[in-house]
Amino acid sequence: MNVEDEQEVMVPIISQPRRNPLRVRQPPPRLQEYETYVPRHPLGQTVFSNKVLSPHFIFLSKLSSEAEPRTFEEANQSTVWRKAMHDELKALDDNKTWSFVKLPKGQKVVGARWIYKIKLNSDGRIERHKARLVAHGFTQTFGVDYKETFSPIAMMNIVRVLLSVAVNYG
Repeated sequence: MNVEDEQEVMVPIISQPRRNPLRVRQPPPRLQEYETYVPRHPLGQTVFSNKVLSPHFIFLSKLSSEAEPRTFEEANQSTVWRKAMHDELKALDDNKTWSFVKLPKGQKVVGARWIYKIKLNSDGRIERHKARLVAHGFTQTFGVDYKETFSPIAMMNIVRVLLSVAVNYG
């Protein structure tokens, strides 16, 4: 194959102008009831506390108050959050929520995580720091980790029958 046999084929490149929509965009009807404006400046520079009504001030104080930790590592660095976690574990122990048992063979442990919330007074000041230990129940698989779910509910008709039988037979 000779180089002379090969020919370059030139393909014209047609540049098309960018099409911008001709119609004016409007928000969907469901959003027209709401104010969808997002300020370009931080709230602290644009909102003055003497111009804000009390309920709005509480809302704004919630926005600008201390941040809630999102991980255990963040919370463990603060003595306030460590005390909140200790209080939660003590409450769970006092209520006898769990008991320690040996893990049966072939079973797995359900994980848990901490959820942190800052509880406020009616005037917007921090009342307390609350930590909650929650189980990862969504990691369980039906038929593998558990066989059935059952929640006994007593119907009032059955309760009346049982009470009448108990009264009649002493």
